[in-house]
Amino acid sequence: MARINLLPWREEKRQERQQQFYLAMGLTLAFAVVIFYLFNSYMSGLISEQNQRNNYLQQEITKLDMQIKEIQDLEKQRDRLLARMQVIQELQQSRPKVVKVFDSLVRAVPEGVHFQILTREGDKLIVQGVAQTNARVSVLMNQLDSDPEFGESTLRVVQRTSSRNDAIRQFTLEVNESKDKTEEQ
Repeated sequence: MARINLLPWREEKRQERQQQFYLAMGLTLAFAVVIFYLFNSYMSGLISEQNQRNNYLQQEITKLDMQIKEIQDLEKQRDRLLARMQVIQELQQSRPKVVKVFDSLVRAVPEGVHFQILTREGDKLIVQGVAQTNARVSVLMNQLDSDPEFGESTLRVVQRTSSRNDAIRQFTLEVNESKDKTEEQ
């Protein structure tokens, strides 16, 4: 029988299988690297797209914040204008009141009484004047109390200017203006 040496053939087969194994390992590794690169690129694209959305939202939020600030400024300006309008309206309503008050004061002043100083503090009138007698000051107070334009009057000071009988009296009187019917409602 013939002698055939099979060892080199087996050795060649083993080397061929080893090369195929290394080739398969290399291809698998290359495939894994390509898959990892594609996955990483895809994720990077998603992240950059989300960052663009976030930047856009941030810009829109900044615009809205500016608009909110403008609205708040406009509301403050509107409130100031409304307050001014209210003051003007109150002045318009109180304009005839001043005329009525002065008219009533003129009608209430009896003969022998003269006003020197008339000041107004809110709804209170402070009258400083002179009178011939205490009775004339009393008549003035009664007439002011009976007038619908005024509330209660209060006498603060009455002084004689000298000790003679014909000396004049200096007085200070406070009287409140009555509220308009429209103001009370």
